[in-house]
Amino acid sequence: MNYFRTALLLAALTAFFLVIGYLLGGRHGLLIALVVALGTNLFAYWNSDRMVLRMSNAREVGPQEAPELYGIVRQLTERAGLPMPRVYIIDEDQPNAFATGRSPEHAAIAVNTGLLTHLSREEIIGVLSHELGHVKNRDTLTMTVAATLSGAIGMLASFGFFFGGGRDENGRPVGNPILSILAMIVAPIAASLIQMAISRSREFEADRMGAQISGHPEWLASALARLHAGTQAIPNATAQANPGTAHLYIDNPLSAGGMASLFSTHPPMEERIARLRAMAAQAMPSASEPVRTRAGGSVPQTGDRGPWG
Repeated sequence: MNYFRTALLLAALTAFFLVIGYLLGGRHGLLIALVVALGTNLFAYWNSDRMVLRMSNAREVGPQEAPELYGIVRQLTERAGLPMPRVYIIDEDQPNAFATGRSPEHAAIAVNTGLLTHLSREEIIGVLSHELGHVKNRDTLTMTVAATLSGAIGMLASFGFFFGGGRDENGRPVGNPILSILAMIVAPIAASLIQMAISRSREFEADRMGAQISGHPEWLASALARLHAGTQAIPNATAQANPGTAHLYIDNPLSAGGMASLFSTHPPMEERIARLRAMAAQAMPSASEPVRTRAGGSVPQTGDRGPWG
C-alpha cells in the first residue's frame, strides 16, 4: 500500500508540474525551467551523499575505530542481503541517525554519538535496521525524483513572473492571468506538501522493513520513543545549521511545533510506534540468527537505558 501511495504521489507531482508549466511559462518557459531544474538536481543526485556527510561534519569509521557499531551494521546488512555501507559518526549529543547514497552499492549510514550513548544495544539495532530499510527500498532515489519535480515547480513559479504567463503557438496568452498569478503563489507550497507526503510514506515503509531486518519490531518502537524524547530535549546544532538535511534523519532533528507539524517530513511518532507494536503483537518471526554485537555474544533482550526512561 505504501508503494502504491508513493507511486500515486509521484504521478500527482509529475502531473502538477506539467499543469503549472503550461499555465505559467508556456512551452519556452517550461523547457528552460526543466533543463535548469534537472541539471541542478542531477548534480545533487550524484553528489548528495558527499555533500550531506560533509555538511553534517560526519567522520567515517571502520572496525578499528568503532568495532561494535561496525559489527552490528555488517551483520544486519548480511541479514538484509545488502552490500556493506560506509559507516559514519557525527559528534552530536542528540540521539539520531540517517542513511544516504544514491543506491545500495553507494550507501552510507551516519549516527550521532548521542544515539550510541542514550540507547540500548537492541534499540541501536532497531535504528540501524530502519536506516538499512531506506537503503533496501532505494528511498534516496525516490526522494531525489520528488525533489527534482518539486524544485522544478518552484523554479517555474519564479520564471512565471518573467514570462508573463503561458503563450500558445501563435503568441497569444494562455489561460486566465489571475489564475496564473494564484498558481505562482500556491504551486511551490503544494509541491512541497506532496514531497513531504512522499517522505512520510517512505518513513512508514522503512519502519516496516527495519522491523523485518532485525526481526524485533519492539526494538525499533522502543528506540523511536527514546529518540523522540531526545530530539525534543537536546538541540542538534549541525542540523539546525543545515535544515535541508532534516528529512533524512529517522526523527526530525529540529525543534518545532504547532503549525510546523503540517510541514513536517516525518509522520507522527505515536502512529509509527503504534504500527510497530501492532507488528510485534502479531509475533513476527525473527531471523534465524541473533544479531551479535561482539565476538561470541548475542544482543541481550534487555540493556542499559538512557536518561528518558
